[in-house]
Amino acid sequence: MSNLSKAGTFKIGQRTVKRIGYGAMQLAGPGVFGPPRDRSAALTVLREAVASGVDHIDTSDAYGPHVTNQILREALYPYPQQLLLVTKVGAVRGPQGSWDAAFSAAELTLQVEDNLRNLGVEALEVVNLRAMFDTMQPAAGSIEAPLAALLKLQRQGKLRHIGLSNVTAEQVAEGRRMAEIVCVQNHYNLAHRQDDALIDDLAAAGIAYVPFFPLGGFSPLQSTTLSEVAQQLGATPLQVALAWLLRRSPNILLIPGTSSVEHLRENLDAAELELPAAAMKALDSL
Repeated sequence: MSNLSKAGTFKIGQRTVKRIGYGAMQLAGPGVFGPPRDRSAALTVLREAVASGVDHIDTSDAYGPHVTNQILREALYPYPQQLLLVTKVGAVRGPQGSWDAAFSAAELTLQVEDNLRNLGVEALEVVNLRAMFDTMQPAAGSIEAPLAALLKLQRQGKLRHIGLSNVTAEQVAEGRRMAEIVCVQNHYNLAHRQDDALIDDLAAAGIAYVPFFPLGGFSPLQSTTLSEVAQQLGATPLQVALAWLLRRSPNILLIPGTSSVEHLRENLDAAELELPAAAMKALDSL
């Protein structure tokens, strides 16, 4: 079993978690839409993750929709006391599986209520507001109105902490002027490094940065240098990519997702992978 404590810990809100967690997106069906082909396998992966020491799971009621949260509840409820569930709102699924912006106060309230019901909790520990000015990447636009709606729900006790997702540095600054932001979740990995400066700023402020698609997303990372380093270390390229993220900055928390127990164990083993200085230098140059 992997020793996740070797990767260290970091704080999100009032909770300190291990720096390798689990992303539940892949537990839904193809395209993150509909039920999984094998529900029993999805339940097994979740239970294995928690049994292996994972204490941070990322989810959303848009996955499925509703499917992933329902599987989470079936697999893990009542949830272990140390388990942090982080969800997100701001996007909903269209009838054919599209990702649609849902940013009004009424829409955000409904999404929070859906998360509460399907997860079976009285309050959501952390809710990320996903900006949807551009579905695929951060884009300019004010988040004041949707963030104000989440703050109202926070005052009502329906959620405890707020994070941001798919946001620009300017939107992070806007959000921090309005509220305590406990984490930022953006697209970032070894080959997609537009957030380098933002990560450093958040680290200085003690705010967690949670990269989604840490392994490249639907198109896994591929690099000759990455493969060569992995071969030298007796590891897989994706383990090296995760280990690089862990060493990139102490505020980075990983949530690699998978529907396979074997792949889950491979991801968690990255906690114990040491990257020598020469390897870091080669990877940094990519």
